[in-house]
Amino acid sequence: MTTFGLPFFLEDTTGRLSGSEFVDLHNRMHLSLKQTLRDAHHAAYVIYDLSSRASRGGLLVPLATLDFGSNNALGTVKIGDGDHVSMNQYLVKSGGYVSKSRKFRASDGQDYRWTLQADGDWQCTNAKNGYHIATYSMKPAGEPQYASSSGCMLTVEEAYPHLVGELLASLTIVRHIEQHNL
Repeated sequence: MTTFGLPFFLEDTTGRLSGSEFVDLHNRMHLSLKQTLRDAHHAAYVIYDLSSRASRGGLLVPLATLDFGSNNALGTVKIGDGDHVSMNQYLVKSGGYVSKSRKFRASDGQDYRWTLQADGDWQCTNAKNGYHIATYSMKPAGEPQYASSSGCMLTVEEAYPHLVGELLASLTIVRHIEQHNL
């Protein structure tokens, strides 16, 4: 992948947890969060990288799968070819009882932490050294509606394209936790 010295600016087309497209403003990356099932017992989602068109036998290969339980309960997450893991084990609460912070270990062996900021944005940092990895920015209050965008943006530092599936999966889970007060 060509290095531009710019983070990936992934525009969230819907801003909804029920599914969206995340398209880089410079057309370097295109992710898709698709809801594949919703019934009384669970809701299932798949994250695809549509920019690489990675396929096996003509089918897209999921970067991650998420399966939530009934009544919006946390379920399991599967990253790439890994095993299904409980979301509570994958994303561990960090920073105390009232903290809006969750930590996860990515496939590169590093620990990362998503923290809800006072302005409603989510920030992901390396849990060991505090380096900024990604930010999910909400549409600013008072900003006009856009025809084809939610106004929300997932910004991922350019050095971390190998983690985008895990970043989007973990972000989806922390946003779900916040939305449903889990």
